[in-house]
Amino acid sequence: MTIKPLELLQVLISRTEFTDEDRKILQQSADWGSSIATEMSDAFYGYLDRDAEMAAVIAKHNRQRLGQTFTDWFKEMFTGMDNWGPQYAERRWKIGLVHVRVGIGPQHVVPAMATVVQEVSRRLVKEGKPEQLRMSLSKVCMIDLSFIEQAYLEVAYNAVQQETGMSEALFKRLIATGASNLIRQGL
Repeated sequence: MTIKPLELLQVLISRTEFTDEDRKILQQSADWGSSIATEMSDAFYGYLDRDAEMAAVIAKHNRQRLGQTFTDWFKEMFTGMDNWGPQYAERRWKIGLVHVRVGIGPQHVVPAMATVVQEVSRRLVKEGKPEQLRMSLSKVCMIDLSFIEQAYLEVAYNAVQQETGMSEALFKRLIATGASNLIRQGL
């Protein structure tokens, strides 16, 4: 189960139906995205500060650096860095791995991404931006979120495989069996 970031990105682009038109509208709106990036970072970290678990994680890190990283990430969603190519894929994969390393779980990442989508949607409406921009940005947010989510699975598999030598097929079967058991137990 070795992830190739560019291949994952290509699959996600297909699955989200992220088109050349989406790329174009985002890139044409890059200056606007850049102009609101700091405000979006402030809203994002304001949201995280209201969550005790996330506030504790954030407190262990340089807040200014985190804010700059968010701002860079936000701007990159509009530019695509290298038109959503290998550089973009590698950066998104690294972001996912960092989230796993510092202990930010999916139960935090998904609502936080929803906050980004909601806040930027408010700005889009307030400023009379086209609905297509909101849809394009939502697609790229879901692509980025998928990278983070995939990182959890990849890290878990690699850890189990290194400790036990378990094959990918067996790992996937155990996950499916575990899920089936939880469903049967009503959990």
